[in-house]
Amino acid sequence: MKQSPKVLIIYTGGTIGMINDHTTGELKSFDFEHIYDNVPELKRLNTDLKTLSFSTPVDSSEMNPGLWKEMAKTVFDNYEHFDGFVILHGSDTMAYSASALSFMLQGLKKPVIFTGSQLPIGTIRTDGKENLITAIEIAGMKNSDGESTVQEVAVYFEYSLYRGNRSSKVSANQFDAFNSPNYPRLAEAGVTIRFRNEHLFRSRNSALQLFNDMNDQIGLLKIFPGFKASLCKDLFNVSLTRLVILETFGSGNAPSDNIFRKLILEYIEQGGIVLNITQCNSGTVDQGKYETSTFFSKAGVISGKDMTTEAAVTKSMHLLGRYQDNQIVIAKLSENLSGELD
Repeated sequence: MKQSPKVLIIYTGGTIGMINDHTTGELKSFDFEHIYDNVPELKRLNTDLKTLSFSTPVDSSEMNPGLWKEMAKTVFDNYEHFDGFVILHGSDTMAYSASALSFMLQGLKKPVIFTGSQLPIGTIRTDGKENLITAIEIAGMKNSDGESTVQEVAVYFEYSLYRGNRSSKVSANQFDAFNSPNYPRLAEAGVTIRFRNEHLFRSRNSALQLFNDMNDQIGLLKIFPGFKASLCKDLFNVSLTRLVILETFGSGNAPSDNIFRKLILEYIEQGGIVLNITQCNSGTVDQGKYETSTFFSKAGVISGKDMTTEAAVTKSMHLLGRYQDNQIVIAKLSENLSGELD
């Protein structure tokens, strides 16, 4: 008899875990130990489910590297006992957490699926039930070789599965809240779940490795017309910030402001690292395509290519936490570690 897949649900917080208190009418977190009482449809999945919850549910806005460590270690410690993992998470910072875990958990041969909802699971029109049910189904799926179909960190939302470190939240009020502008969907759920096998990530590592050190000494600066570089001096202070991410125009362009250029040159000379990503929803940085970005290449600014902001932030934290040598960090920023860039 075919054994039922074992899936661990890790509840961190977020809208999906809320139900109405019949006494007060207020929304409150429900006990995921009693998940079948709230989502009886799960009984028909033929999946052996276990649940773990953070001691205190975390609002998505309060997410931080310390909580990423807790999530990653929970997956690592339980890795041998389950076929897949579903992490329930607030949608606002889900793409950051999914990106972070893709770098912290390298060598995955099993799925880690993030999901959540726009409406609480206790409301009639909730999107939470479908998201949860399908995420669990994907987490337990194996291919004809008996291996997990998905072997990476992914985000499932509104009938679509996205690579975690390629995803971004794009809507605050639509059920279709996520997108992956620079990489195809990994799967679409309709009458059947149709995987795009050619786009699924496969790690070259032979065993799972946990890299739990994250260094948050980074800065993020979004360039806009008329921004005052003189107000950014503290950001380019190597004693406070080891790496600065620039969100630039188009294919990596910024104003040719002398104060701004001097800040960058001095910062890099003093040992700082600058990473250039585009603030566009899709596309890639191509430093030197226009004169305004030629300076970046000459100064030693690193092209972030087509990385999302979420991937750039978490990859930078991961690399700074793992390596002390700037040259290694610089080289790894341009390397495709977990499918985060082309």
